[in-house]
Amino acid sequence: MTSEAVHSVVDTSNEALLLYGYHRATRPPNEAHPLGHGRELYFWSFIVALLIFALGAGVSFFQGVIHVLRPQPIEDPVVSYVVLGLSFLFEGASWLIALRRLEADGRRYGYYQAFVRSKDPPAFVVLLEDSAALTGIVIAAAATAAAVLLKQPVWDGIGSILIGVLLGITSIALARESKSLLIGEPADPELARSILALARRFPGVLRANGVLTVQLSPTEVVAALSIEFSDEERANEIEQLVVAIECDIRKHHPEVAAIFIKPQTQARYRRVRADRFDDGKM
Repeated sequence: MTSEAVHSVVDTSNEALLLYGYHRATRPPNEAHPLGHGRELYFWSFIVALLIFALGAGVSFFQGVIHVLRPQPIEDPVVSYVVLGLSFLFEGASWLIALRRLEADGRRYGYYQAFVRSKDPPAFVVLLEDSAALTGIVIAAAATAAAVLLKQPVWDGIGSILIGVLLGITSIALARESKSLLIGEPADPELARSILALARRFPGVLRANGVLTVQLSPTEVVAALSIEFSDEERANEIEQLVVAIECDIRKHHPEVAAIFIKPQTQARYRRVRADRFDDGKM
């Protein structure tokens, strides 16, 4: 019960931190941060993962070891069952809301792939936290029942250790995905394909060689596009084409916060790309 109480406090604190991260991420760009502050949400998501590990998993595991070494009988298990039952209902409601945010992608790609592909940390953080909480409640209830029915209070400590291990695994998964977003993940491949298709529609564009995208926040993407223009196009005409392409991309994809278009032959693009990959820079 102590482990679940600590877990609940950590959950509440974490969601407050995520709300704070949302607030900080919505600040407009400035000279110090010309691409905005969207990645601050990813930073706070990473902090949340660390808190789950340091506080939730650490305290639960520590409490479990103490109760295994010095087991104490449970005096009134009914109170524990009532608290755990109510907690399961509340956590279950929150879990269903979080699940609905990933439901469309979950059905399309599978829930694991939806978790990996998601660019919205609070969505998968809350879902995984609530999943761990529901599993932890079941473990706590089973450990309490075993301690009372078998008259072996050591099971209470074992249950707390299992909850600590569960929270540790959850925090590692969250930290790994949050770190990946924090250091820079590409946007959805479908967005990249759409950007290339839009650029190829313009007369004067011989080839849209490729596009490099980076996710800045759940709703913001920066894109760098390599295009080979026709040799017949003059400098002022290429400039007008660039403006038209940028406007068309933003019209179809408002989430693209910044677009950088580089005139480049296909051969040059391939050489540069090969060099960067070969050197291990990408």
